[in-house]
Amino acid sequence: MGINDFLKSSGLKDFVKKQFIDVLQYVENEDGVLSYRFPMMDMEIQNGASLTVRESQMAAFVNEGRMADIFGPGTYKVTTQNIPLLTNLMNWDKMFESPFKSDVYFFSTRQQLNQKWGTPNPITIRDREFGAVRVRGNGVYAWHLADPRTFHQKVSGTRETYRVAELEGQLRDVVISHMADAFAQSQIPFLDMIANQVELGAQILKALQPSFNELGLQLDTFVVRELSLPEELQKRLDERISMNMIGDMGRYTQFQVAQSIPIAAANEGGIAGIGAGLSAGYGMAQAMTGAMAQAYQQPQQPPPPPAAPPVAAPAAAPVAAAPGAAPQGETKFCFNCGSKILRVAKFCGECGSPQPAV
Repeated sequence: MGINDFLKSSGLKDFVKKQFIDVLQYVENEDGVLSYRFPMMDMEIQNGASLTVRESQMAAFVNEGRMADIFGPGTYKVTTQNIPLLTNLMNWDKMFESPFKSDVYFFSTRQQLNQKWGTPNPITIRDREFGAVRVRGNGVYAWHLADPRTFHQKVSGTRETYRVAELEGQLRDVVISHMADAFAQSQIPFLDMIANQVELGAQILKALQPSFNELGLQLDTFVVRELSLPEELQKRLDERISMNMIGDMGRYTQFQVAQSIPIAAANEGGIAGIGAGLSAGYGMAQAMTGAMAQAYQQPQQPPPPPAAPPVAAPAAAPVAAAPGAAPQGETKFCFNCGSKILRVAKFCGECGSPQPAV
């Protein structure tokens, strides 16, 4: 092949068109990008090229298929075996394609904020006060990419762009799968969880951190925004809280009746039912108080046995007043002989005649 034919070859034309990269940099023009590979199509990195890494970024230089160096924010000079002019001239028989491949990846280290989590189904946890409890929860968390080497090897690989949205589902599943263990390890009773949301979030963050580190990520914050029980359990809890707040059921019933007096007075015959209502309410309060005491294992004194019904004394036979005795109390006159006798006497003490009832 003559020199003219060589100069006219397509391989030389591609070689002449090929650009030499001497400035490597990346400016994020959109949100949600975690990893970005600098475009290298038909381009070679110039030996001694300038690499600029901005704040909130890290860069990785991959030479001949291996990650060689990690760069933090700053400006660097890149030295490689890939000398473009010499390499391409030495490999003209390979259509001027360099056997040395070098890539630069930029990674975003900004915090990924407002990442939402929630339990699609209740999580069963063991509570020292209620026993087994099913709990729902939701909140937000934040993380950032901390180890580009691990993230590149396990997650993003050689892809040109890797985004946050592609990782959200995986991280959410990691959070939910560890939530039950995190609740159990926190040792915080359910009724105290709401008042200790900050402490609970810190305990869950600690439990989740190893799983994030395995992906090259750092979990920065974990916020528990809401905790709730299933509807049927919440009703039972509300009932228990209400009973504890009421306290003395007898006094509460009296208070309720006192509150109803003005309303009853405005209705015809309303006051007449207040006494009966108060008596029934007080009896009901005593019954409920006894039931509550038994539920809380407070022994009550057994009620005294019912008293035996009194035995009626036999009716005394009527006794006639002794003759000549002075009657005591109210008196009347015998209808037969006219003698003065007691009003309650049924027979005359003088003549023995029966007396009519007065």
